[in-house]
Formats: sequence, C-alpha cells, structure tokens
Amino acid sequence: MSEQLPSLWLKKGEDRRLRSGHLWVFSNEVDNERSALKAFTPGQVALLRDHADRALGTVYVNPHSLICARLMSRDPRRVLGQSLLEDRLRQALALRERLCETPCYRLVHGDGDGLSGLIIDRYGDTCVIQPNTAGMEQALEALIAALRATVRPSHILIRADSPMRELEGLDRYQRWVDGTGPELLELTENGVRFQVGSQDAQKTGWYYDHRASRARLADHVRGRRVLDVFSYVGAWGVQALAAGASSATCVDSSAAALDRASGNAALNGLDAALTTIEGDAFTVLQALREERQHYDVVIVDPPAFVKRKKDLKKGLGGYRRLNQLAMQVLAKGGTLISASCSSHVTADALLQEILAAARHLDRSLQVIETGQQAPDHPVHPAIPESRYLKTWFCRVLPAWEMP
Repeated sequence: MSEQLPSLWLKKGEDRRLRSGHLWVFSNEVDNERSALKAFTPGQVALLRDHADRALGTVYVNPHSLICARLMSRDPRRVLGQSLLEDRLRQALALRERLCETPCYRLVHGDGDGLSGLIIDRYGDTCVIQPNTAGMEQALEALIAALRATVRPSHILIRADSPMRELEGLDRYQRWVDGTGPELLELTENGVRFQVGSQDAQKTGWYYDHRASRARLADHVRGRRVLDVFSYVGAWGVQALAAGASSATCVDSSAAALDRASGNAALNGLDAALTTIEGDAFTVLQALREERQHYDVVIVDPPAFVKRKKDLKKGLGGYRRLNQLAMQVLAKGGTLISASCSSHVTADALLQEILAAARHLDRSLQVIETGQQAPDHPVHPAIPESRYLKTWFCRVLPAWEMP
C-alpha cells in the first residue's frame, strides 16, 4: 500500500519532534520543493518521509491548515482505514470499560487515543462523533463501520459542527447516520442521572472531562450552600446536591441550559434545593455581591478564555477578574473550586491568577487539592495541548497576620 501513496517530505531536521512522539506536522516544516502541499487534497493519505528519504509513517494531509498533516501510524504499511480504526477503537474501549462503571464516557479523545482530529462520546447505546479534521471527514464511512464492529451502538450521531472545522476548510453540519435517533441523550455520572439534548446542546452534549473532580465534591459541599457559575445543564450543581449540599444555585446565560439543569435535578429528586439565575456570569456575580449574598462553596468552570496564544494576557486577566468576583460572594473560610479548559493556560498560571485575586482582596489562600481531566480523556505525553483541563480546590480565608 505504501508504494502507492504520494510522499510528503519534511525539511532537514524537522523530523526530530515527530521522532520524539509528536503527531503533528506544521506547514512550514514541509519541503515544498519535493512535495508541494498545494498538490494534496484535503484529507488525502500520504507517506511521511524525512529529508533523507526515510519513511516516518503514514499521515493524512490538509494543505489549507496550519497543522497540515497528522500522523496515523508509524508503520508505513498501515493507513487510516477501517482496520486501523477498529484496532484503535478496541484499545480505547478496553480502557473505558476498565475505568467506568456505566457505558457513559469519552470513547475517543483525539491524539490521546492515537486518532488525531476525532472525538467520540458515548451515551449508552448512542455514540456521538465529532470529525474535526479533513482526514477524519474523509474516513467517516470507514469509522462508522469500525464503530459498528467494535462498540455496536444502536444510534450514531455525527456532530460535525465544531468551530475547529472552519480552520480545516470544512462545512459544519449534523446528521443521524440512520436518519433518526433519540431527542435526549441519557447518562449516569458518579451515580447521578442526567439528560442532555442530542442536537441542540453544546459540543456532544456533555462534558465528561470533569467527572473525576466532580466525584470529589462530597468532602467539600456536604451541608453547605453552593453556587455553580457557568453551570450549563447542572453537572456540578446537581452533583453537589446529590453529594449532600443544602442548596445549589446554577448561573448560566442560557435559559434552555438552566431549564435542563432544573430537569436534571428533578430526575434525581433534588429540584426543591436547586435555584437558577439566567445572565452573564460576571454581571450576576457583581449583583450577588451588591446584594451581600454569600455561599459556602463557589464553583467557576468557564469556557476557554484563551483559545489562541496571542490572547493569553487578556485571558489571564479574565480568569483573575472572575475569581476575584467569586471570592467576593464566598463566605468566610469558604471553598473556591476554579477550573480552566484553556490549553494555553497552565495549571500554575491559573493558580497565580487565583492567588493574585486573593491578594487584591486581602485574602489568604490554601490549596486543598487539585484536579485534571478524567482518565477517559488520556493525555498524549508528547503533546502538551492534550493536557488542557486543570482545577484548583482552594480554601479562602481572611489575610493571615504577619509576624
């Protein structure tokens, strides 16, 4: 097969990062004199070669993207197709079945599962696919066949509506593979039941990545008032109630998401203890401060404030301001649970912004524990961007007296 593939050559020395384990090829690393990028079609499979003409493996190519090629196999005889996909899906499934009590999890986490550009989330007998790159779009039929052979879902939904597709020059769309599927997706996380819309919800419908951190809520929320900011459909707030919180208030800008959060509380017989506030998180926090409202636990789990490196300074300022507002509605000795899903923001950088917010308010901070993405979101050790989620559990106290 490799003899029939076109070759993509790298410039001299540009193979070092790939030999160290990375999977991406950037457009400025390609030797365009030997293999003009513009000669490739989006999603085309090729044989990757170093400057000395040694095969590095097979890739799929997109000449229109900054990440112009993604390594699929270091074996030059294996290409992106049903056989390779079945093997990777079996490996991914084995890990999740060992880690998760119910069939509700992220089944494929892109680079972390050796399938760069692909996300698959599972909701029982329904799988939701996000093909975010031209290569995965081209491989969709093979992927569906591989998924049916390994996982055997009753329904498959393609949510090809991620903004990332625009960077790949791809259209955005949604469709059920067999024409129809359930309106609501059901899942159980940490023993708590939830429902999300299959086609009108964010991403694939649920954020499984905080599963492990939410499992730690009981030690922090039992018998306490909880404020869940950027709550979406109540993953934190409802699980806080299930873990023994006396009350929970969910804040989100989406009325539909808050309606679903209330419905999820009712699913678990917890609706009497849940209240919701619709509005911009910063505005709501400011209003709560002016009303002198205080909560024992405040959870802030915002969307990514830093989507590009050039936005880092502004985004870090946003995290500082958000955490400062959160502390201003936190009861004395209360717990702040602060998260960031921005891959460009390190855990230490987030902590420094939380600390700066505390010092501005003349508060002291104790780090109680930390969290990261759940193990069904495996990290690729050679790709720092795959370690994107970080959570700090902090106790916020009045300033300690200095000797």
